[in-house]
Amino acid sequence: MNRRTAACALLSAGLAAAAPAAAPRATTRAQPLTVLRVATFPDLDRAAIAAAPRWRALHPSVELKLLSMQYADHHLSMTTALATGSGLPDVMAIDLRYIGKFAGSGGFVDLNQPPFNAAAHASEYARFAMAQGAGPSGTQVAIPADIGPGTLIYRKDLLDRAGVSEAEITRDWPAYLAAGARIRKATGAYLMADAADLRDIALRQGLQDGEGLYFDADGRSLVESARFRQAFELGRAARRAGLDARAISWTNDWAAGFKQGRIATQMMGAWLVGQLRNWIAPQTAGLWRSAPLPGGVQAAYGGSFYAIPKKAANKAAAWDFIRLMTADPQVQLESLKVLDSFPALLSVHRDPVMDEPIAFLGGQRARQLWRETASRIPAIPVNRFDALATTVIRDEFERVVARGKAIPEALADARHLIERRARRR
Repeated sequence: MNRRTAACALLSAGLAAAAPAAAPRATTRAQPLTVLRVATFPDLDRAAIAAAPRWRALHPSVELKLLSMQYADHHLSMTTALATGSGLPDVMAIDLRYIGKFAGSGGFVDLNQPPFNAAAHASEYARFAMAQGAGPSGTQVAIPADIGPGTLIYRKDLLDRAGVSEAEITRDWPAYLAAGARIRKATGAYLMADAADLRDIALRQGLQDGEGLYFDADGRSLVESARFRQAFELGRAARRAGLDARAISWTNDWAAGFKQGRIATQMMGAWLVGQLRNWIAPQTAGLWRSAPLPGGVQAAYGGSFYAIPKKAANKAAAWDFIRLMTADPQVQLESLKVLDSFPALLSVHRDPVMDEPIAFLGGQRARQLWRETASRIPAIPVNRFDALATTVIRDEFERVVARGKAIPEALADARHLIERRARRR
């Protein structure tokens, strides 16, 4: 899911607008600058801009050149670059949605190998995030910069008007849907934006370490399992009960639903709070709260990674940049302040900032909850066909809720389509 909705920007090579000028260099026998090219996307690029002064201080002879494109354009461009072997940066930013596809491409350096030795640093990061950045056969192709502990964001004022407690919307799925019916009747607000959101979270119910979301360890499809049937049934029940606004994430209608108080809850990554505060619905400050996902689901929802293409020209500096962005506590804290992104670095989880109240959430100390959630999320491996499976499942679910297609038939068709398309790639 795309949370990178800021406008496309091409950042200048020296980042002059983002940082003070470097100290003058000697004019005699000057050596040409090494250029480090980092391909990224909004809003992750803002974290690199904020870290630029520190990079310059540490590496005065390495010019940092950020190439930022809009979210979808960036990942499409990098897909093309990997396929052709041309136009590759030294460092590539990757969103969680694409990490499985990119990790399985074979186009990235295994960071577990010398001189990087990422395995020696694995314990520094959220365990599940390192698993997401792993490639086939024990390789580590990407390092997490930020993570998305899943949470249920809800409008406390709407729940209060309906006489619904937080315990009711988090106990289990039947209680969540029953509470939604009361909220709809008392306030006119929908329980959720889109029934697909419920489906997506329910798909993660009960997963354990090492279990894939769509595929097992041998690459076999799991989409006809009981887990998928239950997720489809729950999503269909929400739609039939009229509990979702049928507003697809990141559309204008979706944003308007939050602004106008038409959506009572949203299941997503903790970073959504910053999006609501900064641009989606800043006028609703103080009305929202954060709670665990219903039914005890522990899930990751979004996150950003950095990787080094095998054909990168400056791998040593690329690794230094990745370590700066992911392993420097001050840089991770600055990213939290700049982006409202939740840090992947565990030492920052112990920083006092995690205990601070969040005004947008009515003074709730919600980072404590998100930290606890992050510690419980299972380490789920990714698969190169996860993005393909996500698209197929989304389309088949729409046929179920919009056209009345039978769930067993939809899941069987999904499995056949996934297997057929995977064979072509």
